[in-house]
Amino acid sequence: MFLCLAADEGIQRKLEQLVMKMVLKSVFTDGLSRLPVHTETTPSAINTKVKSGYRAGGWSPLQSDQYQWLQIDMGSKKQVVAIETQGRYSSPDFSTRFRLLYSDTKNNWRPYLQDGNIWSFKGNTNSEDVTRHQLEHAILARYIRFVPLDWNREGRIGVRLELYGCSHWADVISFDGIGIVSYRFKSKKIKVARDVISLKFKTQARDGVLLHGEGQQGDYITLELRRAKLQLSINLGSSHYGSIQGHTTVSSGSLLDDGYWHSVLIERYRRNVNFTLDHHTQRFRTNGEFDHLDLDLEISFGGLPESTKLSSGGRENFVGCMEGITYNGENITSLVRRKRVDTSSFRNLTFSCSESNSFPVFFNSTSFLQLPGQSDSDTLSVSLSFRTWNPSGLLMFTQLADGWVELGLTEGKVTIFMNMTLKNTRIGISSGSGLNDGQWHSVHLNALENHAMLTIDGDEASTVRTAIPNQIQTGGTYYFGGNFLHSNSRSLQRSFQGCMQMIHIDNHLVDLRDVEQGLIGTYENVSLDMCAIVDRCVPNHCEHGGRCSQTWDAFSCNCSGTGYTGATCHSSLYPQSCEEYKHQGKSSGNYLIDPDGSGSIAPFRVTCDIIGEKFLFKCPYSLCMRRLTENFKLDMGGIEILIPADKCEQFVAYTCRMSRLFNSPDGNPFTWWVGRANKKHSYWGGSGPGIQKCTCGIENNCTDPRRYCNCDADLRSWKEDAGLLIYKDHLPVSEVVVGDTSRSGSEAKLTVGPLKCQGDRDYWNMASFGSPASSLHFQSVSQQTSTDISFYFKTSSTYGVFVENLGTNSFFHIELRGSVILFSLDVGGERVELSVRSPNLLNDDQWHHVEAEKNIKEAVLKLDSLYQDVKALPPEGHGKPQANGDLFIGASSGQRGFLGCIRALRINGVTFDLEERAKVTSGVTPGCQGHCKNFGMHCKNGGRCVELYNAYSCDCSLTAYDGPFCTNDVGGYFETGTVVRYDFLSQAGPSLLGEVKPTPGASVPVESNLTKEELVFSFSTYSAPSILVYISSRTQDYMAVVLRHNGTLQIRYSLGGLSEPYTIDVDHRNMANGQPHSVNITRSLREIKLQLDHYPLATYNLPESSDTHFNLVKSIFLGKVFETGQIDPILIERYNTPGFVGCLSRVQLNSVAPLKAALRSSMTVPVSTHGILVPSNCGASPLTISPMISANDPWHIEAVNLSALNLPDDVLFAGIISVVIFSVLCILVFAIRHLFRHKGSYHTNEAKGAESADCADAAIIVNDPAFTETIDESKKEWFI
Repeated sequence: MFLCLAADEGIQRKLEQLVMKMVLKSVFTDGLSRLPVHTETTPSAINTKVKSGYRAGGWSPLQSDQYQWLQIDMGSKKQVVAIETQGRYSSPDFSTRFRLLYSDTKNNWRPYLQDGNIWSFKGNTNSEDVTRHQLEHAILARYIRFVPLDWNREGRIGVRLELYGCSHWADVISFDGIGIVSYRFKSKKIKVARDVISLKFKTQARDGVLLHGEGQQGDYITLELRRAKLQLSINLGSSHYGSIQGHTTVSSGSLLDDGYWHSVLIERYRRNVNFTLDHHTQRFRTNGEFDHLDLDLEISFGGLPESTKLSSGGRENFVGCMEGITYNGENITSLVRRKRVDTSSFRNLTFSCSESNSFPVFFNSTSFLQLPGQSDSDTLSVSLSFRTWNPSGLLMFTQLADGWVELGLTEGKVTIFMNMTLKNTRIGISSGSGLNDGQWHSVHLNALENHAMLTIDGDEASTVRTAIPNQIQTGGTYYFGGNFLHSNSRSLQRSFQGCMQMIHIDNHLVDLRDVEQGLIGTYENVSLDMCAIVDRCVPNHCEHGGRCSQTWDAFSCNCSGTGYTGATCHSSLYPQSCEEYKHQGKSSGNYLIDPDGSGSIAPFRVTCDIIGEKFLFKCPYSLCMRRLTENFKLDMGGIEILIPADKCEQFVAYTCRMSRLFNSPDGNPFTWWVGRANKKHSYWGGSGPGIQKCTCGIENNCTDPRRYCNCDADLRSWKEDAGLLIYKDHLPVSEVVVGDTSRSGSEAKLTVGPLKCQGDRDYWNMASFGSPASSLHFQSVSQQTSTDISFYFKTSSTYGVFVENLGTNSFFHIELRGSVILFSLDVGGERVELSVRSPNLLNDDQWHHVEAEKNIKEAVLKLDSLYQDVKALPPEGHGKPQANGDLFIGASSGQRGFLGCIRALRINGVTFDLEERAKVTSGVTPGCQGHCKNFGMHCKNGGRCVELYNAYSCDCSLTAYDGPFCTNDVGGYFETGTVVRYDFLSQAGPSLLGEVKPTPGASVPVESNLTKEELVFSFSTYSAPSILVYISSRTQDYMAVVLRHNGTLQIRYSLGGLSEPYTIDVDHRNMANGQPHSVNITRSLREIKLQLDHYPLATYNLPESSDTHFNLVKSIFLGKVFETGQIDPILIERYNTPGFVGCLSRVQLNSVAPLKAALRSSMTVPVSTHGILVPSNCGASPLTISPMISANDPWHIEAVNLSALNLPDDVLFAGIISVVIFSVLCILVFAIRHLFRHKGSYHTNEAKGAESADCADAAIIVNDPAFTETIDESKKEWFI
């Protein structure tokens, strides 16, 4: 055992002088290759042998290039936890970036890995400052190599360094594939609920059993290597219910046959297991029902006992080394050394690891290795072992006297191409498949006389042979790796990326150490004695079951069938609830939802009742009802659904005959159910938590008054207990256990209905920020290598910070800048920025959706699901963020915060309760202030409610009204000949007819084919006949509303299919009586509805022969028709001259208000006015009481004999006076009303503006400021 003093605890020790030996690698150059020479020196010689490459005050090689390294021998194996570097003293020599390699034996070096990548450390920025790196994972080795990757180009490579850590000692056992260690238990059988097993191992074999134990009841535990992956198999016993067995298998790691130490820790408590390999932990729960592991006699390490091996399917024993083996507190390696355990199966038990004989070569895309062979030979024999992830690459090339031979990898197959120049022949053969799996594979090419043979992985039975047209003659030089110039080759193979070893040429093993020392061959950009292969799919960064594939440089995820998308299958494809589907415009139906987004719960199907704002989770029908004749457990598959609903319910029913449900409110129940968080509940539908009763027990009407459920009466007749479970935090029901159906005559039926929920409290969880300094503060959520943020916002401000996380190694920042959303984040200490620009400003008080994601491959920013920015991220710097940071919604100190509303904020599937936090935070209020759902009722006549920070406003832009609540009429007074024309554009584009657009005048309506329209307007006039409204088209379709000669209203429709227009005559009233009248005409297909003033709604129908489409609506005319082309002659001859004289207001066709557009100069729409149009509201409020006819008028006196009334004279006289006074007042009222109505119309005095007016009367109208108020003053109801 040993004690390691961590550097971050401040109790550190330097490693025995820290630098025990330093090895300088100097490089000399000849004409063809770089020849390495090793020179060892003592620490005291470092500062003296300047000519050998060292300079005073640190290490600096004579030549600064990528081949230099400094090797440190620490004397024995140590655990290194930190490194400090500094430049060479008082010089420009320092290293700015470096890599660390380590080894136990000075051979088979391994690079330091972090985040699944070969890690490069940031070095120094000058020669004096110290840079310290705390290693995320400790290095356990004797030798360390410091490899500079970059340095100060104004100086040279230079470094002073110190390593920090502690001594390491452990008993090591060497396993030869035959011997095993058998640890016998003190008793013949053990039954344990808790296990802790740990060990370290290293091997170059890809298969082998590390430990095994089993019991006679079928329990077992096995840890073994399979294809260089570690597999843990465990069985605690099989289930008594159903067909589920207890066998559980979990795999971890990859490429574990690399000859390096790997640590394993297995922690089990009952069915919960933590399986840790090299700091990566998998947590799982075993299958089955049982919690204890029952083992017999012993547990073995290094292989299987002979008694078990026969039935194991020929599994191999472990070959390699183990150290630090512990089993439930027992140090097994110490017991072996003390001969306290059985090791009789070993032929030669040793406590040290033999040195590996392998000497791998690592190739990157710019590497090659040149080796010599026999020349002019008629036999070509080359063999090697390789491992790679790339499907294609050139393994070997050699020039022949007559042509060339190429050995490569193509689409995972080994291929050979031979080119014979003289006979112009090209021969190709291939063998194997899927050889780019990262495993070691051997290749043997043998060409002799007129045949060539290719053998893969030593399988002679599958050797591929081919004939050669003539005998070959070798050239004597062999190139490996592919990146070299060979002008005679026509190869299209890409360079090989991966590792090679065991290279044989002419049946002789090449000693690659001679290559390293410059004795034979040459190389370029290769790493000798190292295989830096990395499995980028272990651990699997593809989330939610995504399938990982890789090349040498990168990995990719196949997300098909997972329900998720993105580079790492992180983001859900589905909305979080039916509420979101509703706002997408979906109708009721079956949908997939994902309430926790990127969380662990998979999407599931629900039924959405969009109208009722409900969504239902339905369990499989085969499980919803089950007839039981024996004790039973209904397992719904471990359903765990986190639904952020306002309320939920689930129906359960138990129909019974001699089968009790609970039996008593206090005893152990026969039946219970399991809900959310795997919690057990013993109340039934209609009851509540903590009350072991059914509905009848609550209502005191059970079959047996002494019981609290009908079924607890235990009768032979059928009874039922049914009801709703309504405590949503307990739902859904995932398991039901029924325990009283095994008696003779017992029988029951169990029904579990679908989960029904309503509302979505998370989707509308929001807060309003009323000050730039206001913010909400939260603790950072636990983050993984992937992080996603989503929220909705609405604002009238152009700038502000939405959200900022200040946690260590987890910084991100999202803000608004005009029409741009910015997303900033830190990756490995480097700042990355993404931006999305909207074509429109975002301060439009509309809800906008922001989604941001950062994963190990890329960062993504989306706005409203329409615009996005994607940036690839560097592979380094994706360590797990710390969860102790600060999260600010709004701005932290010193920044400009957000003004407006934020809702549905979610990070990594966790929704933040903004409303609750806002209740205790100054400057922030729950909900969105100025709620239109509370105050939108004040926006009248189709006005749109617009949220503000602490108020609301009404947008009247798409109505025919004005004012703060869209209640002010917009109208105009038409003189003779005045006409307003509103044109619809002919080019294709979005139509405003029937649609609502957010910005007035921003979009111009275009021609449309209408099947429904609504025309609304008010008018007052004394003149008739006249045209009030005329709607034309580019066809002969039209609609017109006219006043006939007698003042009655007529509506004319001509939509095609009829020889004459369809007319609606309103004959019962003279509308040209100077009073304001309102008209509403609504058509849907053939049905026409007319609402005139206060009269009852009238319905008419177009004839069946009439078309229902109003085709290509072109223009709206008010007051008169002023258009060329074919027009109904009746309109022109009878009604168009001299034109409408009077007031029109509130004119609106669907969402188009032509009169308002003509009177508002700020609206840029295609409207024109001819003649004089004066703004006025025209007294447009319609009469609410109809004028009375004389027969019903009590004040109407006609030929009455006053003397017949027999009244006293004074009373009669007073009455006569009263009548006279009343008559005079009435005459005055009429005179004043008539005077004001015609004020200016017959004024004969000259007025200003007469020069430009059409007549003197028009000049008076334009210049008299009282005119526009004329109808305002007369806006009264007259009962005369």
